[in-house]
Amino acid sequence: MNIVVLAGGLSPERDVSFSSGTMACNALIGLGHHAVLIDLFFGVPDWDGTDRIFENASLREPYRITASEPDLKAIRASRKKGYNEYIGLNVPEICQRADIVYMALHGDCGENGKLQALFDSLGIRYTGSGADACAKAMDKWVSKDIFKKAGLRCPKGVRLEKWQPIDADALPMPCVVKPCCGGSSIGVSIVHERSALHAALEAAFAVEPVILVEEYIRGRELSCGVLGDTVLPPIEIIPLQGFYDYKNKYQAGATKEITPAEIDPASTAKIQADAKKGFAALGLAVYGRLDFLLTEQGEAYCLEANTLPGLTPTSLLPQEAAAIGIDYPSLCSEIIRLSLEKTNG
Repeated sequence: MNIVVLAGGLSPERDVSFSSGTMACNALIGLGHHAVLIDLFFGVPDWDGTDRIFENASLREPYRITASEPDLKAIRASRKKGYNEYIGLNVPEICQRADIVYMALHGDCGENGKLQALFDSLGIRYTGSGADACAKAMDKWVSKDIFKKAGLRCPKGVRLEKWQPIDADALPMPCVVKPCCGGSSIGVSIVHERSALHAALEAAFAVEPVILVEEYIRGRELSCGVLGDTVLPPIEIIPLQGFYDYKNKYQAGATKEITPAEIDPASTAKIQADAKKGFAALGLAVYGRLDFLLTEQGEAYCLEANTLPGLTPTSLLPQEAAAIGIDYPSLCSEIIRLSLEKTNG
């Protein structure tokens, strides 16, 4: 098949996306497909309008993620004026030439549903969930409400807007402060002292104008993927220092990951059941990953859902799939199969 692997974009998770996209693209080429990696933001200005772009597909060097997120202001300034704000030249046209678009994007430009809605209007087939489900999952406040109505336990919290008065003394303590629609833990702080709250609020508001402040739940960090009708084994995440932030997620050796998680069978069944329930409640399709905290009392708190989980060398979903015998190329192939099945009805 001719496949566009769409990555990059103008998201704080741009570098993570390139790492996922490079690995997926190389895997698809190894499976015999004509896969080409395209940056959503820069596009392909010199495209000649033919399918030769697929014929010239070639393997790429692994993409290394640095310890800090990219300078999006500089990236935006480096592109010529006159482009669409988020979509580079010729991206929709090349995607229309492909048999399917492999969505290796992370963050708002790929996971908030807008790009999926555009592709639906253009008849472009793509991997993963549809526009409506992506929009619901991307907004942590909306998804939390959906989770609670589906019977899942979630941390209590409040939604704050940058322009509204904030009574800091009324906020829970200790707490977790995070952007409402962000990913990769960018702008996230765990606050144990009220004196540190102001800085945490500023850090989150620097990422986006709507944030959440949630009660801090002490527990083991777990994640559980869903692939089609299969709920994957939960994985436990143990950062060697601090919490599971951007650096610890993507720097090899910074975090210990155990798959399957070494938890009792009842807790495993609970996490998997909640993952399946949350996946269905949001209307997700093909694949996704839900994050949890498991307390010493055995209570599972659902934190959020990821509609396009990372596929980098340190990402969780590929490790969960490998635990049941699905290697990385097979995972990519299954994502495409399920996506085509979804599109074809």
